[in-house]
Amino acid sequence: MCDMPSTSLNELHGMTSDSAMLNPEVAEEERQNLQKIIAALRYYRTHLLNRVNKTTNYLNSLPKRHQDMLVKYRHHLNVVRDCIDKNQMVIKKMLRDNLLLGGGNAGPEITQKDLDGHATKIRHQDMEHSDEHVEPFQILKAQSTLKAIARDWSMEGAEEREQSYKPIIDAIEHYYNPKDLKINEIKILVPGSGLGRLTYELACRGYECEGNEFSYFMLLASNFVLNCCKEENMHTLYPWVHQNVNNLHRADQVAAVRFPDVCPDKNKPTGLLSIVAGDFLEVYKAPSCFHCVATCFFIDCANNVVDFIETIYNILMPGGIWVNLGPLLYHFSDVPNEQSIEPTYEDILHIISCIGFEVLTSKSGIRTKYAQNPQSMLKSEYESLFWICRKPLTNTIEAAVDGMQSSAEIRDERCDINGYNEC
Repeated sequence: MCDMPSTSLNELHGMTSDSAMLNPEVAEEERQNLQKIIAALRYYRTHLLNRVNKTTNYLNSLPKRHQDMLVKYRHHLNVVRDCIDKNQMVIKKMLRDNLLLGGGNAGPEITQKDLDGHATKIRHQDMEHSDEHVEPFQILKAQSTLKAIARDWSMEGAEEREQSYKPIIDAIEHYYNPKDLKINEIKILVPGSGLGRLTYELACRGYECEGNEFSYFMLLASNFVLNCCKEENMHTLYPWVHQNVNNLHRADQVAAVRFPDVCPDKNKPTGLLSIVAGDFLEVYKAPSCFHCVATCFFIDCANNVVDFIETIYNILMPGGIWVNLGPLLYHFSDVPNEQSIEPTYEDILHIISCIGFEVLTSKSGIRTKYAQNPQSMLKSEYESLFWICRKPLTNTIEAAVDGMQSSAEIRDERCDINGYNEC
């Protein structure tokens, strides 16, 4: 939470890709992708209630003596329905507010036509009885978005944020102490910014912080929290209502969380805050733009992690630092029709060194959870990696060439590039 509010929360620009720069075919593909996400969010309730109804139908088929033992469970299923309804109300509000805000100042905006149910239908044989055909994977992403809101913007997510964000923030403050700097003097990029809490927290410390996100699910939700929530804890979600197994108590499945625990509109960052939509590798090609790149649960989202590391090196200013925390899950591993490499931590360190980074700190075994139900009987925990790397102030070969050009006394001499200081 920031102490010194600025005059206004910086507009989140580029919340969708810049369609003006896209050819018509790509622009249409962008619009269809957005419509798929809107369809998944609109039909969240329908698909979740289908699951509850299936359970209820089976319950009704059981012998009466079994049903008599499950009276409280039957009532619990009705509570689950109510929670799904309330989640859908928040989703509807999120979509409506994004429509009113215009979805950003670039790219395919959310339209009333989209919200009224004319989004492109996506056929799937397993969904043939649905009101609208939506890929099951997209429904899972909608559920994950609700859990991500709880992780980033609720009191219940504080422990996970402490595990994942605090080490990154502490490292950045160590190398770029806000007390010694002017507001917006240091420019930071957060690729894979998700719901935007890390980006917001860094901007609150006076840095100019730019988030980058590819997922429309995350972009819509982060835009809603950062620009449309005008009070603390004004909305209530039930992020664990989808979890039908490993529940100790009925109340655990229908536990509520309120968000946002901090209202960005009332607690405005001191530094500039922006969110840019798009593919990290496509958006960030200009060299030497940022003093710092902060990645959290991000680098394993690449088909080729070497591309990510090279891009981070390229966009950092000489002397800039890269702070990373997260596992090596490799999201595209074993995904049909996707290519992927999965280098080990040992390989990653070698790649980092080959690209030119100086490793300042490197640790493993950092215990971190990600969007976990705190009351569940089953919790996943990563032993994450943490490192801080620096891009050298000058490249060895470039320094050698510069030295040859500026020193008249060695113009006619041969210089050993590998030991240019000896020339």
